[in-house]
Amino acid sequence: MDWGMKNRLSRLMPNGGKAVWLAIDHGYFLGPISKLEDPAKTIKPLIQYTDALMLTRGVLRNCIDAAIDMPFLLRVSGGNSIAGPALSNETIHTSMEEALRLNASAVAFSIYVGTEHENQTLSCLGRLVNEGQRFGMPVLAVTAVGKELEKRDARYLSLCCRIAAELGAQAVKTYYCDDFEKVVNSCPVPIVVAGGPKLATPMDALHLAQKSMHAGARGVDMGRNIWQSDDAVGMIRAIRSIVHDGSSVKEAAKLLKKG
Repeated sequence: MDWGMKNRLSRLMPNGGKAVWLAIDHGYFLGPISKLEDPAKTIKPLIQYTDALMLTRGVLRNCIDAAIDMPFLLRVSGGNSIAGPALSNETIHTSMEEALRLNASAVAFSIYVGTEHENQTLSCLGRLVNEGQRFGMPVLAVTAVGKELEKRDARYLSLCCRIAAELGAQAVKTYYCDDFEKVVNSCPVPIVVAGGPKLATPMDALHLAQKSMHAGARGVDMGRNIWQSDDAVGMIRAIRSIVHDGSSVKEAAKLLKKG
């Protein structure tokens, strides 16, 4: 692995290779969802507690201060929406040249294994990996499931993650599931767990983070379970405590405001 690739990955996963990323790229297919209507306002109190942001070039250019020393993963896939017929119909919408111009630490692309657009998204991932190797840019493969959340089981996610690694992705973002150790153990590159849809309670999000780390994940990439929380700052601090400090859920929960 070239020095530039190693350097970018080390910025994304500091402190022994662990990561707390803040996902704010939801608008590219969901539009202005609750608590993300004004991305700059949402991000401002949280940015000091995250290791990296995951976002689109539009939000980066319009909502992030260029003076901030913050690594970020640039969402480069798109072309779909929640209102369209198939969330899986994604392709590359942001070039590697643009990612380099913006000083990204990685590019992120969703793959939809088992859908009508499987070949399309996997072929795009392979093309990004080729370009990333040329320029020293890591590629994060996101194992998306669209609206079919029932797909989140160990057999399916192991398939997705292994394919992504086989195609050359340097890291994979996927969902937590029962028997998650099987997913981790069958994937030769680091796995980061997605927060997914908003969970019922803050404690559910903390348990998700703890179970993910205990099963071998390298970190979490959470969005709605942080910035849609009534105590967003407390939530990201609690998640960070679990990921980086190995805190228990009970210990981390002390960082949340009591309602």
